[in-house]
Amino acid sequence: MIRLILTLTALILFLVGSIPLMIFEWILGFFNKPLKDISSLRIVQWGFRRVIDAAGTKIIVRGEENLPEGAALYVGNHSGYFDVVISYMLMKNLTGYISKKEMLKVPLLNIWMKNLHCIFMDRHDIKDGLKAILAAIEKAKQGISICIFPEGTRAENPDVFGEFKDASFKIASKADIPVVPMALVNTRNVWEAHFPRIEKQTVVLEYLPPINIKELSKDEQKHIGAYVSGRIKEVYDRNKKEYFG
Repeated sequence: MIRLILTLTALILFLVGSIPLMIFEWILGFFNKPLKDISSLRIVQWGFRRVIDAAGTKIIVRGEENLPEGAALYVGNHSGYFDVVISYMLMKNLTGYISKKEMLKVPLLNIWMKNLHCIFMDRHDIKDGLKAILAAIEKAKQGISICIFPEGTRAENPDVFGEFKDASFKIASKADIPVVPMALVNTRNVWEAHFPRIEKQTVVLEYLPPINIKELSKDEQKHIGAYVSGRIKEVYDRNKKEYFG
C-alpha cells in the first residue's frame, strides 16, 4: 500500500502544484499557441515521470527509431491505466489522446487534457464516437498526433486482445498520416492485477515500424483493425517471452 500512497501523493502534488502553471499556460495561449502546446506537453510529461518514479516502474523502450517526425496515429493494446501514463510520458511531439468522457470529471487533470488536445467520447454512443473520430481527423490534419486504444476498454487478460475497432483507423486514412503500433507488456501488473496495491514492475513498450494504410492490400485495408492487432500481438508475445519468461 505504500507505493499506492506514494503514487497518489505524487499525482495530487503535481496537479495541485501545477495550478499556477495552468494560469500561465492560459495567458500564454493568447500570445503564442504553439509554445503553449509544447510547454503543456513537457509539464505533463514531467508530472507523469514523477508518478512513474513513485510507482517504482522501470520502462524498457524499443523501436524508437520507428518514430516519425510528423503527426501519426499511435495505436496500442490496452490492459492498464499505466498504458496512458507511460506512453504519454514518452511522446516526442504534441499528442491528443482519445479518452472516455468520464475523465472530464477528474479535477485539474481534465484541464491539462484539454490543453493537450485530448478528445472525450461516450464509448456507448455511436454518434458521439463518430464525432470524436471526426474531431481527431481535424487535429491530425493540423499536425497533432493522436493516440487511441482501439479495444475501447482495458483487457482483463492482457494476453488476449479485444477487437481493434476499424473505425479508429479512419483518423490515419482521412488525415493521411501513418499508423504507429505500440506493443505494451506488463502494464496491468503495475496496479490492476492486484488492486488496490501498486507493485514495482518492469514494463516494455515497443514502437513498430509505421504503417501507411494506402500501401496495404485491399483485404488488409478492409480488416485494418485485425491486421494491426496481429502485428502488435506478435511483438507483445515476443517481448513477454524475452523479458518475463
